Amino acid sequence: MPKTPLTSLLFDVDGTLADTERDGHRPAFNAAFREFGLDWHWDVELYGKLLEVTGGKERIRHYVDHWLPGWTRPAAFDDLVVQLHKAKTRHYTELLQQGGIPLRPGVARLISEARAAGLRLAIATTTTPENVTALLQYSMAPDAADWFEVIAAGDVVPAKKPAPDIYLWAMERMNVEAGACLAFEDSSNGIRSSHAAGLATIVTINDYTADHDFSQAALVVSDLGEPSAPPDVLAGSLHDQPLVNLALLHRLHAGL
Repeated sequence: MPKTPLTSLLFDVDGTLADTERDGHRPAFNAAFREFGLDWHWDVELYGKLLEVTGGKERIRHYVDHWLPGWTRPAAFDDLVVQLHKAKTRHYTELLQQGGIPLRPGVARLISEARAAGLRLAIATTTTPENVTALLQYSMAPDAADWFEVIAAGDVVPAKKPAPDIYLWAMERMNVEAGACLAFEDSSNGIRSSHAAGLATIVTINDYTADHDFSQAALVVSDLGEPSAPPDVLAGSLHDQPLVNLALLHRLHAGL
């Protein structure tokens, strides 16, 4: 029986499309804390540990639980978490508007190639829909959100990565089977999520995830690569391609 053709690409956002965590979300969280008169500060090292928890609101609660044992929670703590997260999103969007968060190497190129070839595109992320659309608008193109058939983001499913729910939700909306897709991730929580959803996955590492376990990935690279700057291959093969392009995606998919 012939293998299902590759028809769809599903992308994580933070760390995958752009290096948003260290220089985007982290300073935005700190700006929100200052705005609310809190003396909390997430430095680069601490934020790397907090990234083990997916979801911004969940990350704030985890921080309070594990790093602030003596802090007295206000009666409306859950409301505070929601308001802090909204403020963080506003500060993050302002950073994007200033052009401070460029796309990772090869992202714009590969998405352009995929669109030209008629592949279907989707987003599957734990970040909020507002963060996704802001990144796409300011770092990719004003109408980039319209390029993606489905944007699965935020709280559309209760269980966030590493649960597979966000990918399953996206594929259900697209009416597509996992065997017709490839996913793009950058973290251990991400690969656990996509793998559990039955998706073959390409991983582009970043400073926060370089030491994560990506043994379930079809390919692990430093980035997707540009013609003048090919990616470093950490696991798997480019199969004689100079970078991650459509020819490689079809080759990987056919061999899985």
